[in-house]
Amino acid sequence: MDRLPGERKCVECDDAALLETGRRVLRMEAGEIERAASRVGPELVEAARIIHGCDGRLVVVGMGKSGLVGRKIAATLASLGTPAFFLHAAEGAHGDLGMVCRNDAGLFLSNSGQTREVLEVLPFFRRLGAPVIAMTGNTSSRLARDADIVIDSGVMQEADPLGLAPTTSTTLQLALGDALAGMVTELRGLKAEDFAMFHPGGSLGKRLLLRVSDVMATGDRIPRIPDTVTVREALFEITSKGYGATVVEDPGGAIIGIFTDGDLRRLLEDRGVTGLSLPIVEVMTRNPRTIAPDRLAAEAMHVMEEREISCLVVAENGRAAGIVHIHELLRAGVN
Repeated sequence: MDRLPGERKCVECDDAALLETGRRVLRMEAGEIERAASRVGPELVEAARIIHGCDGRLVVVGMGKSGLVGRKIAATLASLGTPAFFLHAAEGAHGDLGMVCRNDAGLFLSNSGQTREVLEVLPFFRRLGAPVIAMTGNTSSRLARDADIVIDSGVMQEADPLGLAPTTSTTLQLALGDALAGMVTELRGLKAEDFAMFHPGGSLGKRLLLRVSDVMATGDRIPRIPDTVTVREALFEITSKGYGATVVEDPGGAIIGIFTDGDLRRLLEDRGVTGLSLPIVEVMTRNPRTIAPDRLAAEAMHVMEEREISCLVVAENGRAAGIVHIHELLRAGVN
């Protein structure tokens, strides 16, 4: 088969040499992040405060590989509650600047600081009076000169074997974006519950937002029996409701115990079929563990796993308000 133009034959390399190349790349990128951590100062704080204080949205502008990083920075900030979106510099110069509003702020990414398309967008922000933060590897560039805040993303060398492809520089841009996101999160006082509000469809949202009341069975679906019945009579309620257990209630409707299929197995092993004639109050588990309906569904899952049980009675004012099974939690995405 003919080779493509520019395609070269694979160079013979042993596994140890290839592994060392990978390790060298990681060390170089980690080293540049460490150097950046040592040199950043008030400019990073001021940039974070501009983003936090922005009444509009943060518009992240970039091209090429810096543009790809910009998309990730915008997505990270948005997931942490900061309205942000990515603006492709070339598209911005051809109409997409209409998305930018007077109360917005700009975060411009360009390693060289001389990217033509990025520079063409900048005057529009100036006309609006929107603050501009530049993240560039060239602090003497035109982008740096025209920005309000300059974050130095310069690196000593790219990490690829040729020292040419954007590798170390884009990794550092991404890390600086994460640093800004972390600082703005601090300023916002964001809590885990707030984060979950922006991710209602994910597993984190299920874990932090879903309440027991959202998944519990209520009304006629709750297996319940009076404390006057026998074990034999309790079996119908256990099997018909499908929870493998039934709540035992006193004449006033208060929970006094629970009887499970596990209790039944142990009773039959000990007493045989004669155990079916016993009063339920003699064999039930008294003072069962319950959970309130406003508790997190994840807490119910934790209790079940810890106690090695498959269902949990939901109690309110000492009465059975519902029942929740571990399978219902799993189906709801709680894990």
